[in-house]
Amino acid sequence: MRKSVIISGPPAVGKTTVAKGLATEFNLKFLGGGDILKDLAKEQGFQTDGEDWWDTSDGMKFLSQRKDNSKFDKKVDKKLEDLFLKGDVVITSYTLPWLVKDGIKIWLKGSHENSAKRMELRDNLPAEKAFEIVKKRYDENKILYKNLYNFDFGENLSIFDKIIETDGIDAQQVLEVAKSTVRELL
Repeated sequence: MRKSVIISGPPAVGKTTVAKGLATEFNLKFLGGGDILKDLAKEQGFQTDGEDWWDTSDGMKFLSQRKDNSKFDKKVDKKLEDLFLKGDVVITSYTLPWLVKDGIKIWLKGSHENSAKRMELRDNLPAEKAFEIVKKRYDENKILYKNLYNFDFGENLSIFDKIIETDGIDAQQVLEVAKSTVRELL
């Protein structure tokens, strides 16, 4: 069994792109923490179709509901932790880096402006709307995880093996840095 890898960072910074690239490169299984959470939202009657569902009004509504009911997040995080401990997986997660000890942890660091530009292109959104969504998701998640687990999402990054600054470099360059990091630590 090989170590598992966790990719974390703010919304729309490129976590899924990097995680899928690492999964392919190192023959690991890819799991998106948000995808498992979307499955729970679907069970609650939300229409979760589309890769960028989190950026829709329904996605934002579910995010708001999560503030009042932590069972969704705790259930997802427990499932991700169990899968992480089995090894041979790369997971995107906002919380898992703070909840598990081992593995390889990579933080993708990028500005809200850069994430908004990425979202603008990816989702064909106006710049102002993309920035508003990125900022709201970041701020809401930060509050949610402080209340749920008492950690400051995006602040103390000492738990990470590597912090990759994504502003000013393209997705392929970010992936190459991540691959190099995993090669050293796997």
